Amino acid sequence: MQNVLRGLTPNSVFSFFEEIAQIPRGSGDEQKISDYLVNFAKERNLEVIRDSALNVIIKKPATPGYEKAPTVILQGHMDMVNEKNKDTIHDFSKDPIKLRIVDDMIYATDTTLGADNGIAIAYALGILDDNNIPHPDIEALFTTEEESTMGGATALDGANLKGRLLVNIDSEEEGCFLVSSAGGTKAKVVLPIKWENAGSGMKTVRIRVGGLNGGHSGMEINKGRGNANKLMGRFLNEIKNEVRLYLNEINGGSKSNAIPREIDVVAQVSKESYSNLETKLSLWDAVFKNELRASDPDVYIKLEIEDKPLDRVFSMETSNSLIACLVLLPNGVQSMSMEIAGLVESSTNLGVVQTAGDSIFMINEIRSSVRTRKKDILNTVKLLTETVGGELRVESDYPEWEYNPNSKMRKLFQKVYKDMNHKDAEIIAIHAGLECGVLAQKLEGLDSISLGPNIYDVHTPKEHFSISSTKNVWEYLLEVLKQMNTM
Repeated sequence: MQNVLRGLTPNSVFSFFEEIAQIPRGSGDEQKISDYLVNFAKERNLEVIRDSALNVIIKKPATPGYEKAPTVILQGHMDMVNEKNKDTIHDFSKDPIKLRIVDDMIYATDTTLGADNGIAIAYALGILDDNNIPHPDIEALFTTEEESTMGGATALDGANLKGRLLVNIDSEEEGCFLVSSAGGTKAKVVLPIKWENAGSGMKTVRIRVGGLNGGHSGMEINKGRGNANKLMGRFLNEIKNEVRLYLNEINGGSKSNAIPREIDVVAQVSKESYSNLETKLSLWDAVFKNELRASDPDVYIKLEIEDKPLDRVFSMETSNSLIACLVLLPNGVQSMSMEIAGLVESSTNLGVVQTAGDSIFMINEIRSSVRTRKKDILNTVKLLTETVGGELRVESDYPEWEYNPNSKMRKLFQKVYKDMNHKDAEIIAIHAGLECGVLAQKLEGLDSISLGPNIYDVHTPKEHFSISSTKNVWEYLLEVLKQMNTM
């Protein structure tokens, strides 16, 4: 193990975080982290349940004096978003996350860090591992595939849990408690490719958009950051009548819930049109830099010569359908809440564009706290898809988490926070998917709240979290558990 975090306080939390940073845990690759959690429980003689979705529940009895307090569920997800910089050599299936400390912050090295949601695992294990922390009966629930489909929470058998008080540790701002979240749908547009033979005497080129900041497609969708897939679509649409490009491949973004930072197009262009293409690229590089100078100052679009001929290219019909989708698919903020100032109500993110075999896939993350608005956006995507001769596949759908005006959990959390900090906590809703909505459907009468330390730039290689904030939230969480016998 790296031992980069040795000596940080609370020692148990940072020690467990560093341990799990060594374990592959991208969405859909949770077997090893699930095994780790099961072994953790067995080594401490704690009751453990694992289901077919690899969800893990670890139960610990109440400490003396808390036997009559209500059971509390501590919940987070095992998986992380695997993102890295384009030139970074890192295999998420086997390579450990390389941790580093900069002042008060913990970073990875040119990859995502996994603080989302590794910090939940570390907090829960720290509590389960310590027999001197006062607490009621605890059920620590670790779910899988939250970042992709929420498949773990969806597959969970609620009969395995008796608790009806849920502390979700998947938030990213100290002192801000989440009490409501958006529902979401992952919609995949499948566009069939009609191929044609490539022409002779042509140049093979790669057009690349990059240098964007990206970010979480829910938390940061309102920051006006550039979407590489949409920028490429705009460029291709603007030049299609002046420069004849014969497309062969397009690949942009890697996760539907991350704003895409890069996209590549491989194409043929005639030698006569090449200089015109260079001119257009230079023009649009300046346009993008000007438009995104505040949000993405390092954006670029550039041209590279590929030293390989192409055998086949997209037909003009396929190219035009692709460009229509890239330009017309809804993206970004679609509506703002009229009830909560500054809250995004509905949004979409064209997160992934991928050429695979004889199809082009375009994956859209649709979010809304209003179910009918989510459906309306999905219908818009469906109509466009059918218009260009494609197929729409809904790969996942999860419910919104509705605000509970009578939450006892919220009242306790507010009281403890004010007692400790001499100021009011902020109670907010979030435009991102949390598992609380799914779990509320599994556990009748569930009373939930979500918290976490300060975590920044999640779902990007810039992801980092605060050491001091982690300590603050740890001490706060222990005090909440201590006061659970007052509920």
